[in-house]
Amino acid sequence: MTRTRKAVGHIAFVGAGPGDPGLLTRRAHDAVVDADQVIYDRGLPETLIEALKAQAGEDAQFTPAEGAPGDVAKVLLSAARSGLHAVHLVAGDPFGHDTVVEAVQAVARTAAHFEVVPGIGQAAGVATYAGVPLPGVRTTGDIDDVATLDFEALAAALGRGSISLAVDAGDLAAVRDGLLAGGVDGTTPVGVTGDGTGDTQHTTTSSVDSFVAAALGFTGRVVLTLGTGVAERDKLSWWENRPLYGWKVLVPRTKEQAGVMSARLRAYGAIPCEVPTIAVEPPRTPAQMERAIKGLVDGRYAWVVFTSVNAVRAVWEKFGEHGLDARHFGGVKIACIGEATAEAVRAFGIQPEMIPAGEQSSEGLLAEFSPHDEILDPVGRVLLPRADIATETLAAGLVERGWEVDDVTAYRTVRAAPPPADIRDAIKSGGFDAVLFTSSSTVRNLVGIAGKPHQRTVVAVIGPKTAETATEFGLRVDVQPPHASVPDLVEALAGYAVELREKLAAMPAKQRRGSKVQGPTALRFR
Repeated sequence: MTRTRKAVGHIAFVGAGPGDPGLLTRRAHDAVVDADQVIYDRGLPETLIEALKAQAGEDAQFTPAEGAPGDVAKVLLSAARSGLHAVHLVAGDPFGHDTVVEAVQAVARTAAHFEVVPGIGQAAGVATYAGVPLPGVRTTGDIDDVATLDFEALAAALGRGSISLAVDAGDLAAVRDGLLAGGVDGTTPVGVTGDGTGDTQHTTTSSVDSFVAAALGFTGRVVLTLGTGVAERDKLSWWENRPLYGWKVLVPRTKEQAGVMSARLRAYGAIPCEVPTIAVEPPRTPAQMERAIKGLVDGRYAWVVFTSVNAVRAVWEKFGEHGLDARHFGGVKIACIGEATAEAVRAFGIQPEMIPAGEQSSEGLLAEFSPHDEILDPVGRVLLPRADIATETLAAGLVERGWEVDDVTAYRTVRAAPPPADIRDAIKSGGFDAVLFTSSSTVRNLVGIAGKPHQRTVVAVIGPKTAETATEFGLRVDVQPPHASVPDLVEALAGYAVELREKLAAMPAKQRRGSKVQGPTALRFR
């Protein structure tokens, strides 16, 4: 008789680092996304948990940790005995918490297979994000129970270097009293950082005898940095000094379209909010696209000109329906209106022949598109798959250059549903510090579904056509990049913020207090 071997489960105690999803190690990431069951500490940022859920398997279960260390260990062991891969995801490093060590010890007393994946400790990681170096003999610790601290030992360590401690905000008074009782000078510099490595990280600097009052309003886990390193923060603080730090930026695009823009905004410290203004739908009748795809395969076209990522997707979806692939583009040259569209083409294994080196627009593409030559171009027809609302500029320009143009509706754009009421209120009341428009349609549709952005909201547009539309709708255009591309648009907004900061710094203190400067960093001028 054949005996079926029971599936063997696995347990992993995984350190999530100080909070920023980007600081999760590759090993930790793989352990979580491959797990069947994830038990996570309640103190972990929601952005981190949601990012991991999006990448995990459809059947993976994410639940917050409940009860004592022994209770957590029982849940993990039960999952492992059922043949599942279970993870306990904790802040910082697993062995930085006594409660996690107890859970590991409980699992180790059984025959279950387990591992511990280290992570960057909260105390050390947040100190770096706050711009506080820890020179000399340093002491760091993620403290669950302040009563276990040896304050006299901490005082001795301060005499040789610096200290960073991760504690609950509610324990700050107890830490202050312990430090003073342990012999620490009340004038010793202290930094307190809340939401460490997060979008709203904030650091206050004071001294041992005053840091509790300075940190009023802080909740959850905070990191204290003490000693000589705190004085270096003015020069070394980088996370909170990024150009757009704390700016809430409205991105009127779908999540799929806004990926590159939102990532660049976050790199500059902004908090992007993506609001779809259009929805993409197939053409009302598929006949045009069917003929166009057949023409591509039959060699009817010399060029295909793509003016958007949506057009690229529409063509490839049709290719997929007919069992075609990139090989069927053999002999057809491809032009793209901009770099984002070109990247979408490259994703399908094809290198475009033409991308405007200058202005990435219809005009920029036409400026580089050669006139039709009957000898050099025996096939004189161009396929132009576009949206139903596209302008005639490009098609007319190609015809003027002697090309025959099949201007085909590849997709329709319809106005999206209005965003939630709180988003609409924030748009109209100035709750957003900036809005980035990437086309005239995003201007028209945003105003149509949510109303005009408040006058104190910085308006950034990708190019001259979008600027004209914004002006027509009564919006003041503050930022326009020299080149029409998403990276240049974000870069221009960041440069604008830097200029405002420099203007503010140059103002006399009295004038600065009396100015009407607004915004999260008090940089907005009108």
